[in-house]
Amino acid sequence: MPEGHTIHRLAADLDGRFGGRPVRASSPQGRFSGGAALVDGRTLTGADAHGKHLFLGFEGPAGGDWIHVHLGLYGTFAHGDGPPPAPVGQIRLRLSTAEAPHAYADLRGPNTCELLTERQKRAVSDRLGPDPLRADADPERAWARISRSRTTVAALLMDQKVVAGVGNVYRAEVLFRHHIDPYRAGRDLTRAEWDAIWTDLVGLMREGVRLNRIDTVRPEHTPEAMGRPPRVDDHGGEVYVYRRAGLPCHVCGDEVRTAPLAARNLFWCPTCQKG
Repeated sequence: MPEGHTIHRLAADLDGRFGGRPVRASSPQGRFSGGAALVDGRTLTGADAHGKHLFLGFEGPAGGDWIHVHLGLYGTFAHGDGPPPAPVGQIRLRLSTAEAPHAYADLRGPNTCELLTERQKRAVSDRLGPDPLRADADPERAWARISRSRTTVAALLMDQKVVAGVGNVYRAEVLFRHHIDPYRAGRDLTRAEWDAIWTDLVGLMREGVRLNRIDTVRPEHTPEAMGRPPRVDDHGGEVYVYRRAGLPCHVCGDEVRTAPLAARNLFWCPTCQKG
């Protein structure tokens, strides 16, 4: 599932192509025909992201309407320049410019694609925790829940009602970077540890938006600095523990571990992240 940096980058890309312009909207697959017809020909006022949720705003009365997209595990939103090609496959939503310069975007396989009012959009956002990539994020909201919880900090970081946008990669990596046992209860974190985690998430995820990949290793642990081969993985980027189970830790050399937690595979170093 794409993590928050991917959705924020996608929002910026779509806003750059369609923002402030009349947009043609259709549903070649047919499953979103009604919603597409309601915004077809209207101006896209902007794209917004909150965690793993994407919102595309269209002008209209009472604040306008929003297409709400959650890609889930299998969704993709591909975009390109020029007139749109003939539809291929199960395209839930196609956006294209009504006039030159031409651009298009095709949404396939999302978990959610629905049309919301301004009020309904706010209700979705209100259910989510603070997003490290948003200027209006309030980390105090997350700390208020974490500091009282018996749940493991690893599970809390993946709970989108606590912190929005953090997925399995950022969860594993930020805990490693701060030497925190992923099985510690949230209420056993210190305030200083939480502040450091939040600040690090803000920086790492901003870099993720900029580079369009997740890189989490510090300069002294890059392949060039360590004289090791670069990581070869379809997720890209250099990481400490994510999907490195059974391999030596870049810092201490111990074997990276993995175990299921909250329906996802957790990765950690038992030496660097002692309880």
